[in-house]
Amino acid sequence: MAKTSQVPQFVHLGNILIKTLLRAGFKMVGPGNTPICLLTVRGRKSGQPRTTPIVILERDGRRYLVAPYGLVDWVRNLRAAKEAILTRGGRSEAVNAIELPPKEAALFLREEIRAGLPFGKYYGVTARSSLEEFERTAVSHPVFLLLSQR
Repeated sequence: MAKTSQVPQFVHLGNILIKTLLRAGFKMVGPGNTPICLLTVRGRKSGQPRTTPIVILERDGRRYLVAPYGLVDWVRNLRAAKEAILTRGGRSEAVNAIELPPKEAALFLREEIRAGLPFGKYYGVTARSSLEEFERTAVSHPVFLLLSQR
């Protein structure tokens, strides 16, 4: 069975600070100059909005969200809700989230790892890993395509 979560302790503390700054309207970027946004998703059990900072990957005019720390709560909530609000610099946008099938996610992850994907060390694969290894990784590190609801 896939490991559900591997979030380093410093991430919890960093998220508190980053969330505060992003809510105040600051624009922040992560590794590789990737935009950091707030992702707000309806909780799958509580129905209450849950917000966490995330890194958006932009490729070929499309936006993607990858779960570097595994099957954490925001992933489970996004799978259930299939929609979210992205907030950056005080501007919010409603998006639909489409989880890529494992084969497609594997191809995306392999390309991103080869290009130096931020947080790639948490996936348990390298640029030399086989496509099958990437497929196994994609099960516990899903990839979502984000489409604007406009």
